[in-house]
Amino acid sequence: MGQTAKLHYEGKEIELPLIEGSEGEKAVDCGQLRSATGLITMDPGYGNTGSCESQITFINGEEGILRYRGYPIEELAENSSFLEVSYLLVNGDLPSPEELATFTESIRTHTMVHEDFKRLFSALPKDAHPMAACAAAVGALATFYPDSLDPRDSRQVEISVHRLLAKLPTIASYAYKHSMGQPFMYPDNKLSYVGNFLQMMFATPCEKYEVDPVIQKAIDMLLILHADHEQNCSTSTVRLVGSSMVNLFGAISAGISALWGPRHGGANQEVIEMLESIAEEGLTAKQFVERAKSNDDTSRLMGFGHRVYKNYDPRARILRKSAHEVLSSLGVQSKLLEIAMELEELALEDDYFGERKLYPNVDFYSGVIYKAMGTPVNMFTVMFALGRLPGWIAQWLEMHEDKQRIGRPRQIYTGSAERHYVPLSNR
Repeated sequence: MGQTAKLHYEGKEIELPLIEGSEGEKAVDCGQLRSATGLITMDPGYGNTGSCESQITFINGEEGILRYRGYPIEELAENSSFLEVSYLLVNGDLPSPEELATFTESIRTHTMVHEDFKRLFSALPKDAHPMAACAAAVGALATFYPDSLDPRDSRQVEISVHRLLAKLPTIASYAYKHSMGQPFMYPDNKLSYVGNFLQMMFATPCEKYEVDPVIQKAIDMLLILHADHEQNCSTSTVRLVGSSMVNLFGAISAGISALWGPRHGGANQEVIEMLESIAEEGLTAKQFVERAKSNDDTSRLMGFGHRVYKNYDPRARILRKSAHEVLSSLGVQSKLLEIAMELEELALEDDYFGERKLYPNVDFYSGVIYKAMGTPVNMFTVMFALGRLPGWIAQWLEMHEDKQRIGRPRQIYTGSAERHYVPLSNR
């Protein structure tokens, strides 16, 4: 018999099994707690609750470790491509050259969306947030492709996975073009995955977009760094919604909506909004840092610190170099970016932030890169969604492979005790 934890309650001793992961993490299995004792666990925000066992992503926040399927994020960011990492996450292992070529070709042939999608976007207001448009469009894929919706049919699932990976960049670019009042650009399958997305975003019928290799490399790396991050809010949403047996498109649409929130994927947008606020007030980076340190001021240094990482976010460490390369390559002169670089330098040198483990995170540098390349602020979170897509898909697939039952959290009721209806005339 393995190790157990013992719970003493009402004079009884109940033994709860321990589960140990491949990296030494341990958990108390509370699956039989309620049936044995009548108790449930209470953990608002699920900070101490494991919702599943997973073989996809490992994080050690104290040591700043992130691995996909066992591979360190540093090695993948340096040597791999986003489509190769997508294959790894979805299938479990790195592909052979032949497997990657077949996978890439399949994604390439599914990049176009149905022409009627133009009518879907034309029905939306011009100022609709691109994340709302993307969530609606991904959900609508289920109406265009009803032939591949069964989550327990492996062939239908494979088709939906490839369609979604191929079409989300097209859908994202449509959302942007619609907000700008510009004509939609068709995919150019001669280009790479990232290059194709960039040309659909920034080209017009009258002006070709030349893909800058430095930007293309930086965006590909950004997508890799965002590809999965264990059981975060949007990933847990995909799993919970998917446990109802809804199709992949419906589950991913829900994940996009979860990511939209400023506490999650919207954080990189808040970084730029903070920089704009500093510039508008005419503050120096040093003045704002002092404000952020003051207990008497509500100013917050956005893009620093992380819920999970109590060390330097390993993704930020990688992206820091890339951000400086992009700024140097583009030769961008921007007050906002000058402030950002000064904030970075001040915060990294200030003991106040070091003692509190407030290091620049991935949102800080991704916001800086997106701003430098001319990406509208409301598209920042869409870029995050593009990167997170293979992780969501992998988690959805694993949830079905494990035959996870439908998610149904418990609660502790704190409302009124039983009371009886009083007729309206007597109230």
